[in-house]
Amino acid sequence: MPYPLQSPQLLRFHRCRYTKMATLHLHSALANPTPFKSTNTQISTRREPPRRRANSVRCGEATQVTGETHRVTVKNGNDSLDICRVLNGMWQTSGGWGRIDRDDAVEAMLRYADAGLSTFDMADHFRSRKEEQPKEFRNSAGGQFRAVVKNGKDSLEICRVVNGMWQTSGGWGQIDRDNAVDAMLKYADAGLITFDMADIYGPAEDLYGIFINRVRQERPPEYLEKVRGLTKWVPPPVKMTSSFVRDSINVSRKRMDVASLDMLQFHWWDYANTGYLDALKHLTDLKEEGKIKTVALTNFDTERLQIILENEIPVVSNQVQHSIVDMRPQQKMAELCQLTGVKLITYGTVMGGLLSEKFLDTNLNIPFAGPPLNTPSLQKYKRMVDAWGGWSLFQALLQTLKGIATKHGVSIANVAVKYVLDQQAVAGSMVGVRLGLSEHIQDCNAVFSLALDEEDVNSIKEVTKKGKNLLKVIGDCGDEYRR
Repeated sequence: MPYPLQSPQLLRFHRCRYTKMATLHLHSALANPTPFKSTNTQISTRREPPRRRANSVRCGEATQVTGETHRVTVKNGNDSLDICRVLNGMWQTSGGWGRIDRDDAVEAMLRYADAGLSTFDMADHFRSRKEEQPKEFRNSAGGQFRAVVKNGKDSLEICRVVNGMWQTSGGWGQIDRDNAVDAMLKYADAGLITFDMADIYGPAEDLYGIFINRVRQERPPEYLEKVRGLTKWVPPPVKMTSSFVRDSINVSRKRMDVASLDMLQFHWWDYANTGYLDALKHLTDLKEEGKIKTVALTNFDTERLQIILENEIPVVSNQVQHSIVDMRPQQKMAELCQLTGVKLITYGTVMGGLLSEKFLDTNLNIPFAGPPLNTPSLQKYKRMVDAWGGWSLFQALLQTLKGIATKHGVSIANVAVKYVLDQQAVAGSMVGVRLGLSEHIQDCNAVFSLALDEEDVNSIKEVTKKGKNLLKVIGDCGDEYRR
C-alpha cells in the first residue's frame, strides 16, 4: 500500500524523454491521487492530465545553438551529468512574480522540455515569504490558541478551533476538488491547522490526502509538523476482528495519504453489542504499532466512557454535541473528564449557523418570514431549539449574544464558540467549513482575541436558565444518533 515519502519530490528531467516523463508521472501522481469514488458529493475537476504532443523534441536530438552543441557534460572524475546549455531557472516560483497555478506551471514545464530545454534549476528555499512564515507560527492573538489532548504517554496538540469537514458529505453544495484544497491551505496558512473528518463524510479523507501532499511540497517541514488530521471510523456493528479493524483503518490511512493517523475517533451504534470494546482494543494495538497516534471517541455517553476507561483503553478525547443551548456535557460528562483527563471536542457549537446575526430578529414560525433552513445542520439544530425552549426564547438569547458581540467588536458566532471553549474539559470546538463555497477564516481567528468577562457570562446564564434541561428531555450527550 503506497504511503507518502517523507520529503517533497523534486521534478527533474533527464537525458531520455521517456525517463523524464516517468519522473513527471510520479510527481503528478503525488499531487493528483486517484479521483474520488464517493457518491455522496459531486466533485468537479478543472483540468485533464498533460498529454504528450506530436511535435515534441526529444532530449538528445540533434539541435544546434549558434554553431555549438545543444548539450554539455559537467564532470569530475567518475561523476558526470549531461545538461542542456540553456537552463530553466525556477527562482521566480519563490514569490514576487505573481501567483503560481500548479497545473499551469507543470504544463509550461512540459512545453519547455518538449522544445528541448530539458534542464531545470531549483532550490529547497525557492518558497515565498508567506510560505516560509505562515501565519500559524506568528498568530496566537490573545487567548489560548492550542490545546493538548492526552492520556498517559499518548498526546496530540490541536488548534482549539477545529475545521469541521462534515459539509463535504453532501447537502451544502457541489464541491470542486481544487478549490476545496486551495481553501484548506488558506485555513492552515491562517493558523487554523486542525481538520476533522470521517470515513463517511463523502470525499473528506481524500481531500485531506491531496491537501497534505500540497503541504509537503509547498510548505516548510515545521509547517507540516503542526497540521493535524482527525478522522472518525463509523463501522457497522459486525464482529470486530483484528483483521477487520486493521483493514478498515488502512483504508483511511491510504485515503488521507499518511503513514500514521493523528487521531482516530471511534463511533459505535449499539451499546447492547459490546463489540465496541473489542474494536477499541484492536485500535490500541494499531496505535502501539504506529498506525495511529491517538485513539479517541465520538458520540459516546458518560456511562460507556467510564466503562471504556475502566478497561484501560487510553482514549484522549470524546467528540460530543455542545453549545450554549445544549449544555448537557457539563452536567455529567465533564465531571468524569475532569477526573480522568479525557478532553471534549465539541460540534454543533454554532448550531449549524443558527447562532449568528443572520437569524437575529426573525420569526421562523411564520412561513417564509426568515432565512430558509436549507441545510441538514440548520434543520437538526432548529429541532434542538424547539426542544430547549422555542424560537422566542432563542431570539432572546441571540439578542443577548448580539449585545456582548457588539461590546467586544466580534460576531455572535465568536461569542458562542468562546463560551463553549471556556467550559470544563473542552479542548476544541468545531466550526464547519464550506470549502471553496464560503469562507470565515477571519471570524474564526477572532475567537482567540475574545475574553468574556463575568458580566457577559452572567447575562448568558440569565437567558439559558429559562430553557428546559435537555438532559431530561433528550438524555445524556453522545446519544443523539442512537435515537
